[in-house]
Amino acid sequence: MSAPAIDPVRTPVTASPARKSAGKQRTTPARFDTALGWSDRPGPAWALRILLCVLALGVFAAPFLTIFSGSFSEKASGSTLSFLPHHPTLLNFNVAGERGIWDYFGNSLVIAGGGLLLQLVVCTLAAYALARHRFRGQALILTLFMLTMMLPEEVIAIPLSLVLGHVPLVGIDLKGTVWGVILPLGAWGFSVMVLTEFMKDIPSEIEEAARIDGVGELRMLWQVILPLCKPALGVAGVLGFIMIWDQYLLPLIAAKDPTDYTVTVALSILRTDPEVGSGVVLAGAVIALIPSLIVYLLLQRSLVTGIAAGATKG
Repeated sequence: MSAPAIDPVRTPVTASPARKSAGKQRTTPARFDTALGWSDRPGPAWALRILLCVLALGVFAAPFLTIFSGSFSEKASGSTLSFLPHHPTLLNFNVAGERGIWDYFGNSLVIAGGGLLLQLVVCTLAAYALARHRFRGQALILTLFMLTMMLPEEVIAIPLSLVLGHVPLVGIDLKGTVWGVILPLGAWGFSVMVLTEFMKDIPSEIEEAARIDGVGELRMLWQVILPLCKPALGVAGVLGFIMIWDQYLLPLIAAKDPTDYTVTVALSILRTDPEVGSGVVLAGAVIALIPSLIVYLLLQRSLVTGIAAGATKG
């Protein structure tokens, strides 16, 4: 009898360290990879990238630097490009304060704070209902929210003025009060859309596990859904604040007295005042610009994260 054939032992083939490092180098992106394939090494592409960044920074930063320098200049001109103030002074801010700019600024803070809080609450509840529940007319309601973004303020200005003067079913006159400006800003279609699309991507298994533990609707929203929606809330918070802060027509039609105006309306009053110069108007613009910058700097990480999360869906 012949002995049974024995198969030779097959040893696994392992890649050499040099081959592993080469593959790792090919798959690991460079630190400064861009869509055009530029690297961080000095060269023509590097110089072109620096030049484009400087041009973009000049285009966007030049108006802001001109506003800041003009607000501290003794004789400022809004049509002159200047990065450094001539004869620095705080007189423009003093004159703007005498014209009541700080009172208007306080009105804007109250309206922006109350309006943003009401807007986030209403939009969050609406988005939760549209994203996590199914009911008839759901698509129609979301479409109606989107349609509100397509109506110019000039179209609804007169009807809104009539409604604020005599609220239906209640008969209350809201003109001359902060509620006349805050209530129309209570819902914004953009925030509803952003929060709805973000909540739809939350896995249903998380919600099912929470319901097994006996979690109710409000607790589900507050403790489960909202902590996962911080980037979307950051986007809605930053853009919602800027939208409310920049309102011009609504505070104008809801006011009964010039003391009810906001800082944006006050800037137009300063602009038409023949007794003040361009420096006072620029000083008022700097005062009006500060809250938006602070809100953006505080929430910029959430804003960038939310926009990046929305761009990578699908």
